[in-house]
Amino acid sequence: MDLAAFNPKDRDEVETLFKKVFTDSAGQSEGLLTSKLAHDLVEHTASEDLYGFVAMQAGRIVGGIFFSRLTFDSKINAFILSPVAVQTDCQNQGIGQKLICFGINHLKNDGVERIFTYGDPNFYRKVGFEAISTDIAKPPLALTYPIGWLCQSLTGNEIESIVGESHCVAALNHPEYW
Repeated sequence: MDLAAFNPKDRDEVETLFKKVFTDSAGQSEGLLTSKLAHDLVEHTASEDLYGFVAMQAGRIVGGIFFSRLTFDSKINAFILSPVAVQTDCQNQGIGQKLICFGINHLKNDGVERIFTYGDPNFYRKVGFEAISTDIAKPPLALTYPIGWLCQSLTGNEIESIVGESHCVAALNHPEYW
C-alpha cells in the first residue's frame, strides 16, 4: 500500500470512493452527501486550508481523507478531519488508521497544533483522539451526537479549553454534516 498527498487530477476517483463507501454503509443519500462534501472541499477550499491524502493498492485509490481548517477566536492552528473512507472490500486491514496517522504526521510537521473530528470515539481513539466536551472547544455547528466530538493535540500538550467560537470552511458549514 502506498500513501500519498491527494492530487486534484484524482478528484473524480476520490469522489466515487466516498460515494460508494458511504452508500454501502449508510445508504444512497449518505453516499451522495459525502461525495458532495469531498467535491466541495476540493473545488471551493483554499489550498492553505485543505489537506488531502490517499491510500493506493495495485494502482487504485482504496482510501481517502481530508483535513480542513478550523478557526477559533483564539489563534490556534487547528484542522478538522472529515471525511475519511476506505473501500468496503479493503476495510478492517488497518488502511484507515495508517492513512489518518500519515495525514496527522504531515499536519504536525506543518505546525498544526490540534486536530478535531466528529465521529465514532471507539475508532478514533485508536489513532490518538480523545472525546471532549463542547465546553472544551465549541464546534462550528450544533452536534447531533455530542459524544462524537473529538480532539488530538499535536504539540504533546494536554488538551486545554479554547475560548470563543469556531468556524469551519464553507464546504463543511452545513448542519447535515454535524
